[in-house]
Amino acid sequence: MKHIKDFEVSNKNVLVRCDLNVPFDDKGNITDDFRIVKSLPTIKFLSDNNAKVILTSHLSNDEAKSDKEVELSLAPVAIALSNLLGKSVAFANDCIGDQTKEIISGMNPGEIILLENLRNHPEEEAGDDNFAKELAGLADIYVNDAFGVCHRAHASVVGVPKYLPSAAGFLLFEEIDNLSKILDNPARPLVAIIGGAKLKTKIKVINQFIDKADHILIGGKIADVILQGKGLATSGAMPEQEILDLVAKIDITNPKIHLPVDAVACLEKDGGSYMRKTPIGTIHKDEKMYDIGPDTIRLFSDIIAQAKTVFLNGPMGFIEKPDYIFGTLEISKAIIESKAFSIVGGGETVGFLKNNNLMNSFGYVSTGGGAMLSFVGKDKMPGLEALGYNN
Repeated sequence: MKHIKDFEVSNKNVLVRCDLNVPFDDKGNITDDFRIVKSLPTIKFLSDNNAKVILTSHLSNDEAKSDKEVELSLAPVAIALSNLLGKSVAFANDCIGDQTKEIISGMNPGEIILLENLRNHPEEEAGDDNFAKELAGLADIYVNDAFGVCHRAHASVVGVPKYLPSAAGFLLFEEIDNLSKILDNPARPLVAIIGGAKLKTKIKVINQFIDKADHILIGGKIADVILQGKGLATSGAMPEQEILDLVAKIDITNPKIHLPVDAVACLEKDGGSYMRKTPIGTIHKDEKMYDIGPDTIRLFSDIIAQAKTVFLNGPMGFIEKPDYIFGTLEISKAIIESKAFSIVGGGETVGFLKNNNLMNSFGYVSTGGGAMLSFVGKDKMPGLEALGYNN
């Protein structure tokens, strides 16, 4: 896999696939510029070396909290980039077409332009080859610096490298280097902490860590689902059969796996107005597990204190409500207080750490959520394979 530094970029049109998929509030203001900031080293390098820098990215409805029928615009991101870089970043109202080509043809070396949201064209997610050719026609060199979409076979990720000399940017190399520390001879004990809500997306990671890790600590909704599936808890409605089939594949008698022993439970119909701390086995059927309890926090913290490497993906509780952030906060503090090299990722988790001013206390914070899980879980990474790297 070639590095951006392997190319002579002066006076060249360089198309950079970034991941500028940032969250917005209801008024259209960017609420977290983490991914924008992480993209700056590659953008600065190209601009400082007199490339004509053409930035592309997607913006999803999930992040922008917008109606599905509304085309989402990256225009505010161009303004944020201008402020962070201290220089003007132009904006094109489309990512392809004659008008976009005309704007790019008028660029001077060192100038930067951000193209409009790739996903305003359905051909992007469909991996359409003609769409990839149009994007490639804008540039002389392609750079992928969007680790967060490398698990997707989208046109701008796997199609464009077919038609242009291609390389990875600084961020992409940084992600691979740090995540590889988890997979390749990590300092031990290695503790994997898996939380969040979607067991389906994390089952492969749990299975991967059964061989790799010394301890696997499981919290959040996925812990609740596993406990229900194994008949150890009765909170809420039973998961659908597909999820129960996944749970059946998890051997909770494995001494590496640690599930909550107690929880903060609340009445599901109250939406959290009533809560109590209780052992897992005494959660009522009309209650839900909204956070890990104090005994679980102590158990998990004692294991983390001995760790040399920690991987964290997903919160321990329903962090959308302030009453249920305590478990996630205490586990985060335990990681920080340990001497372990720590890697954290996942949109919810990263947002939580930033909101609680804990981001800078971790060894490495990944820009990838699903991509991070795919990389660690040894899934196919089409975006990396398109650059010549095999996970």
